[in-house]
Amino acid sequence: MDLPLLPPVAPMLAKSVKQVPAGDYLYEPKWDGFRAIIFRDGDDVEIGSRNERPMTRYFPELVESLREQLPERCVVDGEIVIVTGDRLDFEALLQRIHPAESRVRRLAGETPASFVAFDLLALGDEDLTGKPMSERRARLEEVLDGARGPVHLTQATRDTDLATRWLDLFEGAGLDGVVSKPLDLPYQPNKRVMLKTKHERTADCVLAGFRWHKSGPVVGSLLLGLYNDAGRLQHVGVASSFTARRREELVAELEPLRVVEGEEHPWADWENAGAHEKNRLPGAQSRWSAGKDLSFVPLRPERVIEVAYDHMEGTRFRHSAQFRRWRPDREPASCTYEQLEEPVRFDLSDVLR
Repeated sequence: MDLPLLPPVAPMLAKSVKQVPAGDYLYEPKWDGFRAIIFRDGDDVEIGSRNERPMTRYFPELVESLREQLPERCVVDGEIVIVTGDRLDFEALLQRIHPAESRVRRLAGETPASFVAFDLLALGDEDLTGKPMSERRARLEEVLDGARGPVHLTQATRDTDLATRWLDLFEGAGLDGVVSKPLDLPYQPNKRVMLKTKHERTADCVLAGFRWHKSGPVVGSLLLGLYNDAGRLQHVGVASSFTARRREELVAELEPLRVVEGEEHPWADWENAGAHEKNRLPGAQSRWSAGKDLSFVPLRPERVIEVAYDHMEGTRFRHSAQFRRWRPDREPASCTYEQLEEPVRFDLSDVLR
């Protein structure tokens, strides 16, 4: 390739804020997919990931579309997503990362990906990373004028009130929040200079186990469960991000709850691969977790904790939850999916239009 920027390039990042900020910002929907920087030089197309590793081989159908619709020589920042029905489908996207080429080709036909562009880093021989966001956006609109699926230009606005409405409205289509970009912001790889606003909700969950921290004999994460309609305790995610001191304290606090030999536990069958097909249990290996120790210390499901989370992906928390407080006033059996807030459905095609 002969471009002003060559792979790998680390993407520009965002830090969290609780509210959509007012001021001189360009606001965009926050897409829930794989961050990707696209490099095109003629027929050569390479898809770089957030960790700066190439993802080109996993999305052959997208490579063809990018070659057809992007400028002949350019570098474009955006997000790879998969649409199922009227919303984003992150679970289907995870399945696309597979070592077998035959499976990659089959899934390319069954669950084709789309690319949503939101920044232009280079065009022809020109490096645009030093230009302000407002100029890069204008240039991106020019080069993607008339783009059609599966290549899309993300919506954007300078209206704070509209961006705030997007925060609630677009969640129903599976989007992740709103990103706010200062209009005078140059592109700064690997720096958290943008702002992102996501929902924060709380849920009361059953504590059913913990994993040891990789640094040693202290608690790494707490395993969370909710009861489904059939009365089974489903694994919904983990709570983590404790201080070193708190991790040590939790070892002693949780000791009385540890399951002893002969006691039953709702996730005792977690090592049986077939059990994961019927119930959501912790410890299932995947191509993302291959080689990792996913074993856990089972705890009697007798205590309830309140956690903060942003949104659900199917029956689980999309990201790690944050511990808020113990709930001694709650009975574990009362911790069901019914407490979770359901966003109003919104057709994703209206976001991509």
